[in-house]
Amino acid sequence: MAKIKVVHYINQFFAQIGGEEAADYPAELREGEIIGPGAALAQGFKDEAEIIATIVCGDSYFNEHLEQAKADILAMVKTLHPDVFIAGPAFNAGRYGVACGTIANAVQEELGIKSVTGMYVENPGTDMFKDKVYIISTKNSAAGMRDAVKKMAPLALKLAKGEEIGASCEEGYMPNGRRVNFFEKERGSMRAVKMLLKKLADQPFVTEFPMPDFDRVDPNPPVKDLAHAKIALVTSGGIVPKGNPDHIESSSASHYGEYDIEGVMDLTQDTYETAHGGYDPVYANEDADRVLPVDVLRDLEKEGVIGSLHHLFYSTTGNGTAVASAKAFASEFAEKLKADGVDAVILTST
Repeated sequence: MAKIKVVHYINQFFAQIGGEEAADYPAELREGEIIGPGAALAQGFKDEAEIIATIVCGDSYFNEHLEQAKADILAMVKTLHPDVFIAGPAFNAGRYGVACGTIANAVQEELGIKSVTGMYVENPGTDMFKDKVYIISTKNSAAGMRDAVKKMAPLALKLAKGEEIGASCEEGYMPNGRRVNFFEKERGSMRAVKMLLKKLADQPFVTEFPMPDFDRVDPNPPVKDLAHAKIALVTSGGIVPKGNPDHIESSSASHYGEYDIEGVMDLTQDTYETAHGGYDPVYANEDADRVLPVDVLRDLEKEGVIGSLHHLFYSTTGNGTAVASAKAFASEFAEKLKADGVDAVILTST
């Protein structure tokens, strides 16, 4: 019996080409090569399937040349005639997750080849594609590779064979909103009572109707003496010095920038720009104060409305950036702001 043919998509990091410095690596087909996570997948397939090719593409290249990258990769996959396409797993890497979801969905929709990928629940690619392709739920880092592959390989084999796919809780993929009627072993009242008894006994239980979990943040008390307060600026609008010296990504940012505006009275089009890829940059590039109001705060500083404007501002791009990453950024620079004696922060977006 012929083996199931698999094509595997990975980014520059898992291909061991490099990190952020190699993120603009264009799409490349490597026939007959099993690379990085592919080795673990191949083990999971046993003798039922083989990876016939690996496609490598840098995260920045894919997201910044979306149509070209997608067309190139689709052309590569089409010539190989695989039975199933696997992307990732991407874990909590935002740009990688978006790339995996985008190409897995395109392969499925445009070539009719079943696809599966894997990522962390807070990866921005999850919400974008969980109702379009099967996304295995993974841990937030590559430390969860073994667990991810244990779920991805069997699901890929099932898809390739055209077998019935079970519920998300059985197969390990993200709930995709599809409802299927089936018979439970116990009626609802019995299940509800058992769940209640577990809850009352402080034992672990699994709800059949999970509710969304929203952060609730209590507001800080107002600044009592604004005229003597040190105010700082923070933005998710991507304002950076001209040339984007820290190479902050246009979406799914992996880091933030810290920039000194000591003596800067106005952000001009010759000195500042936006790195953000989620809105029309024309007006922000003409006058970055429209996103990061340095000029207005300098006026307020002169008028004595505020004590002073902090000499550093912090900037990243918010579109597609994982919540966990955004929290980590804020936690880090909040400590710096506190250490610098900042009394209040104005956070601007787009």
